[in-house]
Amino acid sequence: MAKAYLVVRIKGQINVPHWAKTTLRLLKLEKKFRATIIPAKENTLGMLNKVKHYISWQEVEPAIAKELLDKKGRKDGYKKISQDDIKKIGFSSIDELANSLSEGKTSLTKLRPLKPWFALSPPKHGFKKNTKRMYYEKGILGQNKELVNLVRSMM
Repeated sequence: MAKAYLVVRIKGQINVPHWAKTTLRLLKLEKKFRATIIPAKENTLGMLNKVKHYISWQEVEPAIAKELLDKKGRKDGYKKISQDDIKKIGFSSIDELANSLSEGKTSLTKLRPLKPWFALSPPKHGFKKNTKRMYYEKGILGQNKELVNLVRSMM
């Protein structure tokens, strides 16, 4: 079983039922093209499957977690994360923080000055697959094995 998931909201905010909005709010994915890293718990996979028609997810690796923290990690005031901010949290480097996030030992919501999400842009050169279909139907929604490449094009 995975230790943490990288989750990206693909669909927008229009015509989303109330129950899905609530679940997406709990996952800290309130806007389109937001990403977060959540630790794998008993209820996490159930929440992801409940809103699988709006999001895409994959097991997170330390390399992509480090890249997200470097390029898109923000603190209060929407300023970039500095080395001092990481030391205030209790980590010696971004590598250690990325390893902790990818192993599920900590979550972005508990790292107080940091934002619990990453604001991504639409992918360069557009989506290569359909955004309205599930991954097994040649789309990108649901559990997606190619999400890392998509996220890299969105950074």
